[in-house]
Amino acid sequence: MTTAALVSRLSTEDERLTNLLRSNGYRSWRRKVESVGGCARPVRLIGSTRMEDASVGVVLDGFEGSLLVPCGNRREAVCEPCSARYASDTFHLVRAGLTGGKGVPETVSGHVRVFATLTAPSFGRVHNQPRTRSGKARACGCGEFHHDADTRLGTPLDPAAYDYVGAVLWQAHCTELWRRFTITAARHLASALGLRPAELREHLRISYAKVAEYQRRGLVHFHAVIRVDGPDGPDTPAPAAVTPELLCGVVRSATASVAVTTKDSDAVGTRTLTWGEQVDAEPIAAHDSDDPDALLHDRRVAGYIAKYATKGTGATSGVDSRIKREEAIDGLDVSAHHKATIRTAWRLGGLPEFAALNLRRWAHMLGFRGHFLTKSRRYSVTFTTLRTARAQHRLAEHLDRLGITDTTDVVVVNDWAMTGVGYRTDAERELAAAIASRKLTRRTGQETPA
Repeated sequence: MTTAALVSRLSTEDERLTNLLRSNGYRSWRRKVESVGGCARPVRLIGSTRMEDASVGVVLDGFEGSLLVPCGNRREAVCEPCSARYASDTFHLVRAGLTGGKGVPETVSGHVRVFATLTAPSFGRVHNQPRTRSGKARACGCGEFHHDADTRLGTPLDPAAYDYVGAVLWQAHCTELWRRFTITAARHLASALGLRPAELREHLRISYAKVAEYQRRGLVHFHAVIRVDGPDGPDTPAPAAVTPELLCGVVRSATASVAVTTKDSDAVGTRTLTWGEQVDAEPIAAHDSDDPDALLHDRRVAGYIAKYATKGTGATSGVDSRIKREEAIDGLDVSAHHKATIRTAWRLGGLPEFAALNLRRWAHMLGFRGHFLTKSRRYSVTFTTLRTARAQHRLAEHLDRLGITDTTDVVVVNDWAMTGVGYRTDAERELAAAIASRKLTRRTGQETPA
């Protein structure tokens, strides 16, 4: 683009911004954008809502017109405001299972808890930043020392020798590996306590919350909070024989014991898939613990998982949407390594023996088909519970402003239709981004005075 063209474009954009700021509907538009925190791609609705007293059929309050609804995307690269809200909900969900609250008894803070990390095995040597036990940097296998921003990190030293088929199939089966891990961990814990597996639920229950995080090589690993409760769940303590050291040992032994065998394929053969050798399990101390040897505290762990839950693939925004045709892979803004992974997922997805894996649908996620955050039923509250409580709080505030104290017969009737997604112009998008940035800065307490 020439300088003259660039100046012309900037002048046009400035004019559009000025026109939007001076328009009669700007204040109304800004209120709507602020109500969704500056969401990057809000859903546009038109319709009405009214609040009625059902006992007498009287309309107490109402609104008719258009509004915006947050997109709700969890990925920071797609929508930072919605990602921040998701991270906040994740933090409270995870922390409630560690310290109590949100309907979980506070006594869970005294239960045995472990923070575990389960990784993928090696499918070929990649560029990395190895360190000695003392933390001193060592040279990569290529002979160089890589800086943090080096785009070669995570890519194969020898792409021709890298096992892309194994990597994609492991990625597609890692949630099944996790399921088998949880079953095996319970059996190993029962054995350590001298119980039969069928007797374990009479003495304790294992609960967890886990999140998937992409490594630079494009494979996920799982971070999990694993908690041991009594037979009635979080309301009762586990047997005294269950110690943090015992649970850490169970995590490691169960991880080494499970495997998944893929279906036989004339094209790629059969693979036996396991966890990687790098397995970590550390006890979690209470946030008010004065244990000098405690490396992990419950609040810090909740923050870790909330951060991991909002990350994308690490392969840039080019993989944030599904791939509809194979030809589109060449145009993706991703590394050659990730393109090779996506192509492999697409190719395997066309084989009848792997049809159930639906790999073409998940090629943009490098073959990973699972949810980024999952938890066992008794670990803590759900996202639905948190969001319902937030909506009820806002409704209660609105009723209080109206002076309505008896809410027994109050009902809300909504009638909305979608008219589109996202903002209409570049000017709207730019101003919404500025609103989002300001709100996020205020939220994190990093805003500097004007």
